Amino acid sequence: MTSVEKLVFSLRHRVIVPAAPEAPTQDGAVAARQVDAVLMDAGFKCSGELLAALGALAPAAVIDLGAELIGWARELAGDHVRHNAYFIDFPAGVPDTLDFWLSCLREALAGPATAARVQAMPGTDGDGDGDGDGPAFNLLSLPRYGRYQHTYEEMVARHDELVPALSDRVTVVHLGATLAREAAALYGELAASPVPLSAEALDALRFLAAYHGGLVEGVIEGEIKVRENKAVINAARVRAGLAPAADTPTDVLRLAAELSGADVTLTTPPRFRSLPRAQRRALLAALDAVIEAAPARLADVGRHAEQWKRLGERLHPHEANAAFHGSAPGSASVFAVARGELAAPSLAAQAEAAFASGDVTRAARTLAASPGMLWRAADRVLRTAAQSSAQNGTAAGPAPGDVTARLLEAFAQTAPKVSGRVLLSVREHLVNRAAAKPGGRRVFVNRNGRGHVIPDARGPLDPAVVGRLLSLIDEEILRRLPEPGRLIIDPAIESVALPLSGKGAPEGLRVFPRGSVTPVPEGLDVLRFFIYWKQRRRTTDFDLSALMTDEQFGNVRWLSYTNLSNFGGEHSGDITSAPEGASEFINVHLDRLGRGFVIPQVFVYSGEGFGEVAESLFGYLALREDQRGAPFEPRTVRARSGLAGDGRAAMPLLFYRGEDGRWYAKWLHLYLRGNCASWGGTRVEENRVTSRLLAQSIMDREYLRVAYLTELLQRKAATSEGADQPVTYVGVERPEDLPPGATVYTLANLARLIPQ
Repeated sequence: MTSVEKLVFSLRHRVIVPAAPEAPTQDGAVAARQVDAVLMDAGFKCSGELLAALGALAPAAVIDLGAELIGWARELAGDHVRHNAYFIDFPAGVPDTLDFWLSCLREALAGPATAARVQAMPGTDGDGDGDGDGPAFNLLSLPRYGRYQHTYEEMVARHDELVPALSDRVTVVHLGATLAREAAALYGELAASPVPLSAEALDALRFLAAYHGGLVEGVIEGEIKVRENKAVINAARVRAGLAPAADTPTDVLRLAAELSGADVTLTTPPRFRSLPRAQRRALLAALDAVIEAAPARLADVGRHAEQWKRLGERLHPHEANAAFHGSAPGSASVFAVARGELAAPSLAAQAEAAFASGDVTRAARTLAASPGMLWRAADRVLRTAAQSSAQNGTAAGPAPGDVTARLLEAFAQTAPKVSGRVLLSVREHLVNRAAAKPGGRRVFVNRNGRGHVIPDARGPLDPAVVGRLLSLIDEEILRRLPEPGRLIIDPAIESVALPLSGKGAPEGLRVFPRGSVTPVPEGLDVLRFFIYWKQRRRTTDFDLSALMTDEQFGNVRWLSYTNLSNFGGEHSGDITSAPEGASEFINVHLDRLGRGFVIPQVFVYSGEGFGEVAESLFGYLALREDQRGAPFEPRTVRARSGLAGDGRAAMPLLFYRGEDGRWYAKWLHLYLRGNCASWGGTRVEENRVTSRLLAQSIMDREYLRVAYLTELLQRKAATSEGADQPVTYVGVERPEDLPPGATVYTLANLARLIPQ
C-alpha cells in the first residue's frame, strides 16, 4: 500500500522518524543496530544520523518502524518475492539443452495417455520444416517442462550461504524531516520537474496531489512546465472544489482525461466518463478563460479534434450556456473548431505551408510565435535554408548569408523563452548531427520506450552554423544555472546521461537514464540477470535471453531456453506459467569473454504484456565467482527496475568491455514490437538482427551527460568568492558528511539540475 513514508523512502532514500519522547525511559540503540544489520542483508544501511534518531525511540517503536523499512528496502532490491530457479542447483547443474529436452520427452512418452499429454506444435506439418517427415512436439505440453519441480525452500537449502564481500552494494538511507515537510518537498519536486515524469513518478505525484488537495507549497503555477504534471494537479484541485490553472485548451483536455481516469499524456485517445456537474462546469469555465485570454489558442484544438468531439458529448455545453446566462463563447468556439465549423489553422500547419512554398524565413517567423517549436525544428529550418540557397544559386532574393543571419537572429531572440530541456535536447541533437557520417542511421525512441532505426537521408548542416547554435545554447544554459557556491562533484556522476525525459525510464533501484554509462565494479567477474513476473488473468510466459557479440556486433551467440549454456554462461531454465510468480536467471562469466557486447533481453513469449501482468521485474547482480549463495542475493543487486513498456521485447541495458579492459553498462530502456516465430512465440532467434541494429545505433549515439552541466557550474563557481559559500553537491548518492543546508543533486533528483 502506498503511503507518504514509503514514497519518501523509495524516491528519496530518506526515513521519516517520529519524534522521540522528551524524557525517554527506554533506549532503542540496540534495536536500531539490529534493524541496521537486517537492512544490510538487503544491501541498505542507516546513516549515522538515522541510527541516532532511531536509538532515541523506545525499542518497540524501533522494531515496528524497522519492519516497514526492511520491507520497503527488500522491495526496492526485488527481494520481496521468492526467486526460484527451474534447475535447483543453478548456476551449477545446467544440462545440455537437447539432452534436457529429450529427457522431458522420454519421461512423457513412458507413461499412459501419451497423446493427451504430448501435443504437436501448432501450425506445423511435422517437425516444422514443412516436409512432413516427423512430429514436432510442443515442449510446453510436456508434463515436466516449464514447471518448478521443487519448492523455493528446497532450492535455497541446496545452496551455500553467500560469502559477503566489500564490493557488495550498500545504499545509505538518511534521516528525513517531519512527515509534512518531506511530503511537501517531494510533492513540490515532482510537480516542478523540468522533464516529463516516468509512469511510476507520475503516479506518486497523483497520490501526493490528492494528499495536498492540489495545493503545491513553495511552487508557483508558472514553474509547473510539464503539461501532464499540471493536469494531475489540476484534477486534484477540481476535486477539492478549486479552480484549475490552465493556459491552453489542451491543458483542459488533459484535465478531462485525468478526471476520467484516462491517459493524461493523450498518447492513447482517452475515453471520457460522465463527470459530475460541478466538474463539467469547471472544465467549461476554464476553456472560456483560456480562449478569452488568448483567442489564438484556438489553433491548438485541431491537433486533438476527435478527442474534443468526444469530450463535448460528455460536457453538455448547452447546460453551461444556460448556467452562464447564454455566454460561453470560449468553449463554444473550441467545439466549433473541433467540428470544422470554425477555421483556426495551427502554427504547424502555417509553417508547413511556408516550407512548401520554399519561404524558410516565413516558416521560421511563424514558428517563432511558439519558441519551443522553432527550436525543435532547428535542423529542418537550417537544412531547408541551405538547400534553398543551393537550388536558387544567383536568383533574385536575399543572399544565402543574409538568410542564415536572419535565422540565427531568430534563434538568439527566442532562446531565453525556451525551456532548458528543449535547449539541451537540441544541443544533443546537433552534436550527433555534426558527428554523423554518410550512410548512417537515425534512432527514434517514443515516449513509451519503443525504438526503431531508419537510414539517415538528411542533408548536411553547415558546421559554422551548428557551432553558432551550440554557443547560443551554452550561453543561455550558463546564464540560467544557479550560483553553486562551493561545488563538490562525484566523478561517478559525470558519465551519467542528463534525464531530458523520464518517459520510458522506470523507477527502481539505481536505474540510470537512457544513454548513461556506468562501470561494473572492478574485481567482480560474474553478471547475473534476473526477471520475475506474475500473471494476472492469462497464462503468461516471459523469457530471459542474452545476446553475445563481438566488437562489430557480429559472431552472434545467445543464452536462452533454446540454448541453456555456452562458453560464456548458463541459463536457469524455462518457466512457462506464473500464477504464483516465476523467475529466470542468466549467469555470464565476464572473465571468459573478450571484447564485445552482452545484451540481456526479455521477451513476452505468450500471454499478457509487460503492462498487463500483475508484476514484473528486471535487474542484474554483480558478484565474484567464489561468493556462492542462492541464485538471488539482494545485497549483490546492482540495479532493479520494472518492465512496463510498449512492445513484446525489452532491452533494459547492454554491457561492453572498454578499451581500458573494464566492463561497462550502457542504459537503453528500449522496447521492440517483437518478431514472432511461425507458431506465434516471441524469441531471441527471430529478433537478433533488430536487437543488434538498435543496440549498435544507441552505442553510436552521443548522449548529453551530467559532465556538460558540471563544467558550466564550475565556471560559475570559479567566480564565487569567500570561504563561507553554500555547498552544492552533485553525485550518484548523497554522502553522510555534507553540511546542513547543502543543495544536493543525486540520481534521485537529477532532473532538478536541468535549468528551467
